[in-house]
Amino acid sequence: MTPLRKKMNDDMKLAGLAPSTQTIYIKVVESLARHYGRSPDTLSEKEVQQYLVSLVDDRNVARGTFKTAHFGIKFLFTNTLGRSWDLFLKKRFDYPSKSDFPGFFLMRRSVGFSAI
Repeated sequence: MTPLRKKMNDDMKLAGLAPSTQTIYIKVVESLARHYGRSPDTLSEKEVQQYLVSLVDDRNVARGTFKTAHFGIKFLFTNTLGRSWDLFLKKRFDYPSKSDFPGFFLMRRSVGFSAI
């Protein structure tokens, strides 16, 4: 086990992450390292961002898979390596709330659907 993996494992335990989450996060970081052929602690913010984009564009992963990868990589870089990159600080997407479209959600409830 590399020192970086040991440190990440210890950090995840201290953070109280479930063992299954720890396993998934380690696999995500392994995948990132394999993608670039080197240790993740040598990667730049731009390289990590390009990897995350490639998950969607090239591998066409589902949203849940992407979010898991993003959170695992974010854990490594923010908690284990102490990097405060904009990639992990910004909220990337703003989804509309019910309050943005009050009439739409009320209307949907009143619309009936019938089988053809």
